[in-house]
Amino acid sequence: MKAVRIITLCVTAAVIVAVAACAQTATKPKIVIVATGGTIAGSAASQTSAGYQSGAVAVDALIAAVPQLKDIAEVSGVQISSIGSQDMNDEVWLKLANKVNELLAKPDVAGVAITHGTDTMEETSYFLDLVVKSDKPVVLTGSMRPSTAMSADGPLNIYNAVAIAADPKARGRGVMVTVDDDIHSGHDIVKTHTTDVGTMSSGEAGLIGATLFGKNTWYRSPAQTHTTKSEFSIAGVTALPRVDIIYAHANMSPDIISSAVANGAKGLVIAGVGDGNMTSPAVDAVKAAIAKGVVVVRSSRTNGGIIRRNIELDDDKLGTVASIELNPPKARVLLQLALLKTKDPKVIQGYFDRY
Repeated sequence: MKAVRIITLCVTAAVIVAVAACAQTATKPKIVIVATGGTIAGSAASQTSAGYQSGAVAVDALIAAVPQLKDIAEVSGVQISSIGSQDMNDEVWLKLANKVNELLAKPDVAGVAITHGTDTMEETSYFLDLVVKSDKPVVLTGSMRPSTAMSADGPLNIYNAVAIAADPKARGRGVMVTVDDDIHSGHDIVKTHTTDVGTMSSGEAGLIGATLFGKNTWYRSPAQTHTTKSEFSIAGVTALPRVDIIYAHANMSPDIISSAVANGAKGLVIAGVGDGNMTSPAVDAVKAAIAKGVVVVRSSRTNGGIIRRNIELDDDKLGTVASIELNPPKARVLLQLALLKTKDPKVIQGYFDRY
């Protein structure tokens, strides 16, 4: 009888442990890592090689390289593309955004982390900020060193991205980016250095939070309209309008503007000097472009400050749009989406004021 009793107690204890383990697993949030490629998935010939192939490492290998992820979330992976972000394009954007919306619509998915190259991360994060239809966390991350490098920065960035996506306090803050222990808004982040690990900055707007080995501190929520309150949608959209960025400079020729229009640009963003300015001949070319129905946005190549209406150039008279806080790459993203809805510069100015 004692033997039977001992066996029963052992079995009961084992069941309790198993149930507790299952319960512990069940309480972990489900996070999906969506991989697009980039340096974070790069592979080089040696640990000290500056050259590498972007997107060479698949998402399952990225996850396996960070076994600590299992301690904070139930993680799975989806491979959307395997490209360097210099090759990011509208087709991948639409595919990525549709997949993110599909994943976040599932009740059991708590959030999404996205691995992405740093070259165009500021554009992709802002695009998603405008078209994701959920207040669940979406967190992009990347790295400046390939996965095979000495002191690769990718694994910890992935760990932090998953921890942020799993954090209930991250909800409702729009699309975010985490690199180098910082948490940026997709609206504000810009790349500022060619090779420095600390390349990302939120400029005058500042960080929205910080993370340290998955422990998050929150400073603010973005003031601009985003995600669930955004009026932009890619439902049924198969292509985005062509919008070109024209870089202004001393002795700027007007034919670079007329050439873009002749080759099919539906919108132009002028990366103007100073406060969004350009040469007088370029202004005349802008007038001609607007007369043909092309929407023109004035931004600045300085990557800082606010482009306000009617300062040195009369936007009301010209019919141009002021980019407000958006730098040229981000202004291009917003203009592409705006052109899906209207070509009215006054309405589009309202978008730039709010987004």
